[in-house]
Amino acid sequence: MREVELDPSRNRFGDIWHVHVPDARPGHYYVYRMNGDPSTREGRGFDAEQWLLDPYGQAVAGRRGWGDPGSLVAGVPPRNGSACLKSMIVADEFDWADDASPRTPWSETVIYETHLRGFTAHPSSNVSARGTYRGFIEKIPYLRKLGITAVEILPVHQFNEMEYLITNDLRRDLRNYWGYNTVSFFAPHAGYSQGTEPGSEIREFKELVRALHAEGIELILDVVYNHTAEAGQGGAVYSYRGIDPTIYYQLGPDGSTYQNYSGCGNTLNCNHPVVTGLILDSLRYWVGEMHVDGFRFDLASVLTRGQDGEILGNPPLIEAISEDPLLRDTKLIAEAWDAAGVYQVGSFPGARWSEWNGKYRDEIRRFWRGDDGMLTPFARRITGSADLYHDQGGPPQKSINFITSHDGFPLNDLVSYSHKHNEKNGEENRDGNDHAFSENFGWEGPSDDPAITARRLKQVKNFIATLFLSQGVPMLLSGDEFGNSQSGNNNAYCQDNELSWLDWDAAESRGELTEFTRGAISLRREFSQLRRTAYYDDSKEGNDSPGIRWFSPDGKNPEWSHDRAVAILLDPMPSQTGALLILCNAGAHNADFALPAPPGTPWEIALNSAAGSPVGDIATGNKWVGERSILVLMSETTPADE
Repeated sequence: MREVELDPSRNRFGDIWHVHVPDARPGHYYVYRMNGDPSTREGRGFDAEQWLLDPYGQAVAGRRGWGDPGSLVAGVPPRNGSACLKSMIVADEFDWADDASPRTPWSETVIYETHLRGFTAHPSSNVSARGTYRGFIEKIPYLRKLGITAVEILPVHQFNEMEYLITNDLRRDLRNYWGYNTVSFFAPHAGYSQGTEPGSEIREFKELVRALHAEGIELILDVVYNHTAEAGQGGAVYSYRGIDPTIYYQLGPDGSTYQNYSGCGNTLNCNHPVVTGLILDSLRYWVGEMHVDGFRFDLASVLTRGQDGEILGNPPLIEAISEDPLLRDTKLIAEAWDAAGVYQVGSFPGARWSEWNGKYRDEIRRFWRGDDGMLTPFARRITGSADLYHDQGGPPQKSINFITSHDGFPLNDLVSYSHKHNEKNGEENRDGNDHAFSENFGWEGPSDDPAITARRLKQVKNFIATLFLSQGVPMLLSGDEFGNSQSGNNNAYCQDNELSWLDWDAAESRGELTEFTRGAISLRREFSQLRRTAYYDDSKEGNDSPGIRWFSPDGKNPEWSHDRAVAILLDPMPSQTGALLILCNAGAHNADFALPAPPGTPWEIALNSAAGSPVGDIATGNKWVGERSILVLMSETTPADE
């Protein structure tokens, strides 16, 4: 329709090019082309025929339906024409009405991690628009009933699910399902829209946010600012590489080799002023215009690297995000490591930031597996990981506690497989974590043996109970509450099929587990000592302190070096009328606990991972807890002022 040539004497301020197009209108597509002498700057390679997206474009046009290849040709990254993605001018005419963020305190937050498409893509979801923003809305009542206060969804920034078709490798018939290959940091993914008209994804995303807020549920976006979909040298070109790779990416000393701290071929140059500004503007857009409540930053340690790749003590980007006035009330979560070996759990340089606590995940798994010497680590994790966060001056809510996430086995598979089974990913089972601390209980995969299935169910309940009894912020992986399985695949990033989608028929058939999960969340909500905003004294070592006491089954001090069973007495908080006694037995034999005297009414069962199996008379002060079981007792007390 029209091409406008930019003149540096009229269309450039510093590093920023700009142009006013008077007749541009909402719904118009546009691209950039870059022309120039590639020898004028080290590492730059202009291609005047390559169509480029606007890095600030709010919508991306070119392929509408999820998985629609359009005009793509296998093995041929598009340069121009109908196969290319285009930026689109949009008009924001959405009526937010009285929408407001729930602003749930961290101490009250229960996170549910899920995939926007996979949550409703399965036919059993029974929604009208499966795998879409609008389909998700139809399942919000389920989340509310479960007790969820925040949904954390895998990336919804525009990405290229057809990545493997373009590269034409062995995975060309698979999709980049998870979406960790961002094309645009401002545009919501068009493939999740029910509508087919350009820009409908913006409206539908806003409808989702508004609907969640109406039910008191926050929305946290999983964001990928550590790399882009352009991969390394020779990868597809969408925008940044065609504009100026020396600004947007970390390059090696030769000026052309892409540094790969992300494990995905390139690393965004996050602490370059231009890129820092881009990321900040993106975050502000999603909060100010899209009403998002928080962000989980994928491989956040990359954000702490300087332009030479070295780790910075005070990264400008982290400081800018922490101090930005528009972002001041948002939840910030760091995945505090990267793919190049940096691990900053407990030391991520951001006072406002919470962290995915990978040590919690691993040590809770090992404790319930019955590994030696895990009682002390278990005590540290269940009391908020003070050994990691207390000296930083942060509360227990610095720790985002999780047993499972999208990256790895779901809970059902964690107790059903001792080895990963990722053959369908096309990488000869080389991908995925080889050290999951899982256990199959005597049979690899699904079993018809009642004894094995009973043990597995009990172990899943142990994990769920521990998660919601722990200080910090619990994060539940979607489907774990009803035993969703990935058939042993612990890296289902490319499985856009029933392997990854939630099977809602399982939610119906395994209602007992769902009710147990709902009960654990309800217990957490009822007893404020499970939601403390300060650490117990000496909780780094698992010692007794005001408010918490530890006992071995015989009522004495635990043998921290080798015990596998422990009782934890949580005294009532000042405004709380109940005490909790948590009995954990990760051993292979029953444990006979001598119960401490109840501070109020006689002990009664609040939560039991082995319902029906413990024996003993609570009234006489003894309680059997079966092997690998958790039992929670409560005693109602009279408030001190009555």
